[in-house]
Amino acid sequence: QILSKGELQVSDKERHTQLEQMFRDIATTVADECVNPDTKRPYTVILIERAMKDIHYSVKPNKSTKQQALEVIRQLKETMQIERAHMSLRLVLPAKEGKKLKEKLKPLIKVIEDFQEQLEIVCLVDPGCFREIDELIRRETKGKGTLEVLSLKDVEEGDEKLE
Repeated sequence: QILSKGELQVSDKERHTQLEQMFRDIATTVADECVNPDTKRPYTVILIERAMKDIHYSVKPNKSTKQQALEVIRQLKETMQIERAHMSLRLVLPAKEGKKLKEKLKPLIKVIEDFQEQLEIVCLVDPGCFREIDELIRRETKGKGTLEVLSLKDVEEGDEKLE
C-alpha cells in the first residue's frame, strides 16, 4: 500500500535544485522563442533570468515549463520590449479559392514578404496563429493548398553594425 499510494519524501536541497533547474529551463525556452522587436535579435538566457527575477516570477513545479514560459512572456511584455519570434511560412493556394482565402488570412499574417500570381505567399506569422492558418487552408481548399514552414523563428544573426 505504501508503494502504490505513498509519496516520496524530497529533501529541501533536492527541491531547491529541482526548482532552480526548472527556472533555468523556463528562461532558456523564453530566450529561444523571443526576440527584441526593434532589432529582431534574440535575448540571452542570462538577461531573461535577470528579468524573471526582477518581476519576482516563482516557478510552479506542477506546471510544464512550456506553459510557464508562455506565462513569463506575457508578464515580461509589461516591463521590457519582448516579442515572440515570427515563423516564416510558404502558403501555396489553388487559384480559385486563393483570392478569397487571402482576405481571411490577412488578419493572421504579420508581414507578407512575397506574393506571385500563382498565389504563393511567403509570410511571417505569430507562432500562436499557426494552427488556425493550417486549419483554414485545409478547410477552404479541401486539401489542395499546402503550408510549408520555412523557419520556426525569424531572427537577425551576426554582429550588429554601429553607424
